Amino acid sequence: MAKFYSELDESLRRFIAEQKVFFTATAPVQGRINISPKGMDTFRCLDARTVCYLDLTGSGSEASAHLMENGRMTIMFCSFSEKPLILRLYGKGNVIRPGDQRWAELSSGFASLPGQRHILLLNIDSAQTSCGYAVPLLEFKEERKMLCDWADKKGLAGVQQYRREKNARSIDGLPTGLAEG
Repeated sequence: MAKFYSELDESLRRFIAEQKVFFTATAPVQGRINISPKGMDTFRCLDARTVCYLDLTGSGSEASAHLMENGRMTIMFCSFSEKPLILRLYGKGNVIRPGDQRWAELSSGFASLPGQRHILLLNIDSAQTSCGYAVPLLEFKEERKMLCDWADKKGLAGVQQYRREKNARSIDGLPTGLAEG
């Protein structure tokens, strides 16, 4: 049975810490819904009602565009191990960029990764668990190194140029805030 929470208790935080992958979902007022898988050690629980993740340069930047437009975000975790569980975090998000007031504080909680572009912060309105009985059992093998290798090869100037060219607007034409750097 689904169960709602107003905040993350210790057992939910432990569950989050054990997961190797999470999924983000955002949507503009008009346009495509975006669902994106995330991995690596890029997620943090800041307190019982606030979480964030370090976002790395990729093929698009839908979440930042959607958050700038309306702030709505859902983050989902699924257990792929013996004990099934799905956890969804619903709330309002903000984009924290290098140079923003909270950047130094939040970024200090992450290892410096090539291609890091911003931190997405979620203020949780509610959380929901569900059974996850139909989610398959999978074994974690290792993190992919391809994104970091790609960013290292491009270098800081190359990654910034890539963002200006490929990440300045969402697929629906919304600004992402990445055109300038």
